Amino acid sequence: MTAILERADQALSITEVSRSTKEIVDKLVAGEQDHYVVMRNNAPAAILMNIDTYESLLDELEDLRIESVARTRLQTFDKEKAISHEEMLKMFEKDSH
Repeated sequence: MTAILERADQALSITEVSRSTKEIVDKLVAGEQDHYVVMRNNAPAAILMNIDTYESLLDELEDLRIESVARTRLQTFDKEKAISHEEMLKMFEKDSH
């Protein structure tokens, strides 16, 4: 697992965030900083990152979820219970009328 706080310049106190929000967001948007860890009582409380990084993380999580479902289905596949593509099309054709 990757460390949340890899460098000291990634840590921000809540006070720093409230005083310098625009500058912090500008650095994230410009790519000068990939993320910040907001510290509260000397412990990580939140992560700030730009939207592209956040969307990439969500996409990667969704890909992993889909892969997990596919692996499970492949392991539990029962050829005896399988139906053909044509049979499935007929089933859905009946449901749509």
